[in-house]
Amino acid sequence: MAGPTTARRGEKKPARSRPPASGKSGGSGGRGGGKKSAKPSGPKNGRFTLRGRFRLPPRRVLIITLAGATLLAGFGTWALYGSTWLRTEEVKATGTEILTGDEVVRAAAVPMDIPLASVDKRAIAERLRAKLPRIKSVEVSRSWPHTVSLKVTERQPELLIQTGGKFVEVDAEGIRFATVASAPKGVPLLEMAVRDSPSLKRFGPDRIRAAAATVVAALPKAVHQDVRTVQVRSYDSITLRLTNGRTVVWGSAERSTAKAKVLTAALKAARDARHFDVSVPTAPAVSGS
Repeated sequence: MAGPTTARRGEKKPARSRPPASGKSGGSGGRGGGKKSAKPSGPKNGRFTLRGRFRLPPRRVLIITLAGATLLAGFGTWALYGSTWLRTEEVKATGTEILTGDEVVRAAAVPMDIPLASVDKRAIAERLRAKLPRIKSVEVSRSWPHTVSLKVTERQPELLIQTGGKFVEVDAEGIRFATVASAPKGVPLLEMAVRDSPSLKRFGPDRIRAAAATVVAALPKAVHQDVRTVQVRSYDSITLRLTNGRTVVWGSAERSTAKAKVLTAALKAARDARHFDVSVPTAPAVSGS
């Protein structure tokens, strides 16, 4: 009979195998194997969280944020319209040549001690153009915290109409904008002789006057300063009278830029000529040398 098994000295007992711990196996087939991905947890204290990522702001933070934004907007509105910090206290005018800054400021009639934000810029510009026809355009702007700025562009005279002992200034658009006691230097006189012309009924005096102004505005400075008179007999019959008895038949105001170039070249090429015809710019004529 075999006796009981006894451990001998020097012999090692075989290691007992341990069962694998559940959920800790590295195998892919075991239950619970691999790393778990972050998943949204359930609600905690009324807040939804995403473990390891971010937390949505609680309702209390949203309420405080909205309340702060509302207070800030209210303060901004009060500062613009209700406080004494941003109110009109001064009006400045720039860009004037014939007009003075004081004239422009008075005509603008900007209300004082009102919120600067409520200044009606369009109304000021319209008021200035109506009261001071010499103003061609004006840029109205707010200069914080207390100033309204007026940047003026004045009309420039291209022609003069003599009436009695005074002169009416006409700009490049044919607009009569001012009456002056003495003629500005270098501005030619306009002689309108269209009373019996059929073109007067067809085009009207304003359009014919604008055509004459277009001709003068197209001239280069070297030629412009020699023009003394612009004679208009009809819409298609405009003649320039220059210094030294020279005349230029221009025709209509059409193609004035091309005619001005041809005339400039002809004046240089035929310095002794007295009569120039550029009514057809592709076929100019020069005579009277």
